[in-house]
Amino acid sequence: MAAAAEDGGVARQAELRRAEGNACFRKARLGAAIDCYTEAIALCPGVAVYWVNRGLCHFRRKDWARVEEDSRMALALDDASVKGHYLLGCALLEKEDCALPVKEFEKALDLLKSSNSRDKMAEDIWQVLAKAKYQHWEKHSTQRVWKMQSLREACENALQEHHFLSGTLSEDSEGTTNEYPEQCKLLSEVFTNAILADTPGDVKALIIFMISCIVTKFLLFSVIFSPLCS
Repeated sequence: MAAAAEDGGVARQAELRRAEGNACFRKARLGAAIDCYTEAIALCPGVAVYWVNRGLCHFRRKDWARVEEDSRMALALDDASVKGHYLLGCALLEKEDCALPVKEFEKALDLLKSSNSRDKMAEDIWQVLAKAKYQHWEKHSTQRVWKMQSLREACENALQEHHFLSGTLSEDSEGTTNEYPEQCKLLSEVFTNAILADTPGDVKALIIFMISCIVTKFLLFSVIFSPLCS
């Protein structure tokens, strides 16, 4: 009984520290909020929300190493933490490792969908997910384009060497044209079409979604405040 009462007292103290931290956070007193959440963690280290809240403070400060540490601890305690996955994704995105952040953001969105939640965080998650997917595509697309260009140059050089060795690089003495210019044109079309085909369809869809959200917000703003403007 005494042990249970003592544990209850510790938990209440931890909740008081959390409440104080929340108040400091709302006033943008991030240092004080971090201290409060740290005290709460020291009292009850097994409560995921304390780690998430402290991670949010580090997020505001753009202290990405600490954001990653706290979000990983929070997820170890509660893998269903939407904010935990969001924070971890943001921290990993700053490392320019785009594949892992995409997984974290998608996990956060899946959790929101499964809970039928209309959390306002969904739009923030969509935006950073679009950024992560675009950066992932851009990084790998640049590498593919460079490889494609190198291959194109190698093919053009090989084609030129073939016609040079066979004596068909230029018109013959009778003025008959050869196949070399036409083959160069076809080769160019093949590689141009291949590069154009490498487009981020899913990224475009996400960008369109983001634009639609902005337009919707603007229209709602216009409707809400239109009586004030008339």
